[in-house]
Amino acid sequence: MKKTALVFPGQGAQTVGMGKQLFESSKAARDVFESADSALDIELSKLIFDGPIEELTRSNNAQPAILTVSIACLRALEEYLGEIMNRVSILAGHSLGEYSALVASNSLSLDNALSLVRRRGELMQIASEKTPGVMVALIGIDFESAKDLCSQTGAEIANVNSPMQVVLGGSKSAIEQATLIAKDYGVRRAIQLEVAGAFHTSMMASAQIELAKELEKIEIAEAEIPVVSNSSAELIKHPESIREELKIQTCSTVLWNQSVLLMAENGIEQLVELGPSNTLSGLTKRISPEIEAISIQDLDTIKLLARSDFMNVEN
Repeated sequence: MKKTALVFPGQGAQTVGMGKQLFESSKAARDVFESADSALDIELSKLIFDGPIEELTRSNNAQPAILTVSIACLRALEEYLGEIMNRVSILAGHSLGEYSALVASNSLSLDNALSLVRRRGELMQIASEKTPGVMVALIGIDFESAKDLCSQTGAEIANVNSPMQVVLGGSKSAIEQATLIAKDYGVRRAIQLEVAGAFHTSMMASAQIELAKELEKIEIAEAEIPVVSNSSAELIKHPESIREELKIQTCSTVLWNQSVLLMAENGIEQLVELGPSNTLSGLTKRISPEIEAISIQDLDTIKLLARSDFMNVEN
């Protein structure tokens, strides 16, 4: 049996109507949407399916919405294929997606994860308004060069997405300066991101402090399947290690490139991205081409997976 990882996308993956086919075709997925509505005491499903996109994109809505669709996708996959978690060796998620991974590992309950990410989104929105910042994706720069660029400009590394793609965050002036001199480091493109603030930088410090208080109230169990830490690109399972990871994650760099390399080092041969995105599976192909990576977003792709040998017990 091939060693398999499941991964989950982060904020920015939201689209109006995401997960609707799953809701209509899978009882297990529908149960997740209904649980989310009940846990948050809002019509989250209606917002996901009908929008408007401006409201869905707000961090306090986007984060629980993406988590809901991601877990609905997982439950639909389980409904269609039967028990799959005994075929999974590692779980991971990008930023917000780490919470989805922890739900999949039975470390966090769905209700607790939803309340946490909704509060996380609120706090990040408040921090963004209090300390305005921007983010830019740089294509054609490696991690070490990006660190040097930041040391000159005051920008910070928010995400290391692939060997030659790094996202910077910081004040508008710091990012403008970094973008201006980025060509000196071989950057081919600089893409300004449509986000509310400088996520995963020190500008989120106020959000991190308040979220840490919320995390002290939440029950966290030992992960049944190890989860890759965003901040260290190491496997974690123990409840207190997970709690500490979530406490620092808001301001820490998302080491996605290093996380995929860790999965490869641990023998992962196939990777399934679950949720409203194919970004992580695409990045995986650039980081470790030897890993076969696909994305599952709806019942059609679940059926395609079922007809392949991708997650069969015997290949």
